[in-house]
Amino acid sequence: MKNLCNLLLLLFGIAAGSLAQNESLLIGPGDVLHLQVYDTPEMEQRARVTDAGNIPFSFLGTVSVAGLTPAQAAEQIQHRLVAAGVMLHPQVTVRVEAYATQNASVMGQVLKPGTYELDTSRKVVEVLAMAGGLTDMADRHITIQRSGPTKEKVVYYYSNAAATALSDDPLVYPGDTVVVPRVAVVYVLGDVLKPGGYPMITNNSKMTVLQAIALAGYANHTAAVGNSKLVRETPTGVEEINLPVGAMQKGKKPDVALLPDDVIYVPFSFLRNIGINGQGILASAASAVIYTH
Repeated sequence: MKNLCNLLLLLFGIAAGSLAQNESLLIGPGDVLHLQVYDTPEMEQRARVTDAGNIPFSFLGTVSVAGLTPAQAAEQIQHRLVAAGVMLHPQVTVRVEAYATQNASVMGQVLKPGTYELDTSRKVVEVLAMAGGLTDMADRHITIQRSGPTKEKVVYYYSNAAATALSDDPLVYPGDTVVVPRVAVVYVLGDVLKPGGYPMITNNSKMTVLQAIALAGYANHTAAVGNSKLVRETPTGVEEINLPVGAMQKGKKPDVALLPDDVIYVPFSFLRNIGINGQGILASAASAVIYTH
């Protein structure tokens, strides 16, 4: 039974070391480390990393660990134990039990952007809550940039569905930066109840023509709905697409998916539409009010 427990401890330590190595967070001054040597309980210890980046270790004196991952620190201690003739085949595990208080930055579309103290890893949802939560104009595709040398970027989709948002909730580490970008907007202009811009804040960050027109309160009874058009700016110029809105509402034509910055124009009566073209519609969209509710 003792041998089985020791084997399980070894496997757990190796797995923990591998997990730590996969993470980019490095050991720094002030961190508290838990060090274990397989089958040698008298060498187990907890140590705080000094300002110089060192820890004391039995039979070795001081070991420099700052700037290493826990797995790299464990490997260095193993080499030192062998070189010093203390052990032939040491199996060392290193875990960070507590990180020194550091700042994580939260930028972009949150109510209180700024830097927040973290003394350990926290779920991204918790960090966003510390920053006051998302604004009405927040895109839900959130980027976490790691503070390690690789500057790894983790993209997290903050779903409107609570179960989904909490099931895939990555960690934010001290030193990381969380960026919440501005959501994409589509515009509905012309003879509708509430002309303006509407954020694409549906759960899948997508929107269709009929959904956008519904958000704008639908067309007024004076509108020439049959002459509606979609105006889209492309790398090759302005594209104007005729929209059979009436047929789409009746299910005779498929609804059309929108792209960020698309403009739907629902015309007024014929006389009020003389001279209206794609460029003029795009110019109107640039100054349109944006509705967030």
